[in-house]
Amino acid sequence: MSKPDELLVDVAALVETAHSNQMSLTVVTGGAVLTGRLAPEAVWRQRVSEVLADSDQLSGFAAVFTAGPRKDGPPQYLHFHVARILQGSVGIPETGGMYRVAIKDVSAWTMGDFSYIDH
Repeated sequence: MSKPDELLVDVAALVETAHSNQMSLTVVTGGAVLTGRLAPEAVWRQRVSEVLADSDQLSGFAAVFTAGPRKDGPPQYLHFHVARILQGSVGIPETGGMYRVAIKDVSAWTMGDFSYIDH
């Protein structure tokens, strides 16, 4: 989207102000379908920092994520956790991951997340 969807910006702002990580959302961005729960940026950054700090090879990058989020205007990014990229009949990764998506790059979205059930 050349101009971010104002409704999606409002949803992201509410997640930030309510400090809630229960909002499920599915978006299309760059041709990929991403589904999961939104998290406030500070919570997302903290979790990514913890994961990196626990890694022998990547612990040096943890400090980059501990710097506080910038608070200059409305949210510009969606911060997903427990999220999957949907590919055919599977979600990648199966356990969910941490993704940051620019709101301006979202071409379609819906409330809720999608999952597949094998029959």
